[in-house]
Amino acid sequence: MHFFISVVLLVAVLPTMSYAEEKIKHVKTENISEIKALPDDLRNLLSQEMQALQSGMMSIIPAYISGNWGEIETTAEKMKSSYILKQSLTKSQVKELHSALPHEFFEKDQRFHYLAGMLEHAAKNRKSELINFYFSEMNESCVSCHMVFATHKFPALMPKTRSKHVH
Repeated sequence: MHFFISVVLLVAVLPTMSYAEEKIKHVKTENISEIKALPDDLRNLLSQEMQALQSGMMSIIPAYISGNWGEIETTAEKMKSSYILKQSLTKSQVKELHSALPHEFFEKDQRFHYLAGMLEHAAKNRKSELINFYFSEMNESCVSCHMVFATHKFPALMPKTRSKHVH
């Protein structure tokens, strides 16, 4: 009887799962095309920002394992304040960026910069376990944003499509 109920539930839920997967694919495609549709100057600045953030993230690893809290604090402060975008964008570019990209992009961006601020605070207070925690959270933040907005650059982050398996 338990097996029968499980099969009935699976048959009932299966169509909604494929609908949800299609909806996610559609949203991801929209998000990626919005990034690709940015004017070259904005896309280049965004790319420079991402490269600077990656470099900062990579520099934290040797600083962490050697206990160089000051370097982590400095790097985290730069990431919190943004390396390039805040310094390089004109007011019209800021307006264009906000009209071109979805709200979710800015939510993810704010979260990352918040976490960088928390990392800075943890490093200032020499709290190695919190440094590790916030660094890990920042990594997850990068991946979650790339999964939504940059699978064209990181195809390995694209959600796996379910193969149709028949017994």
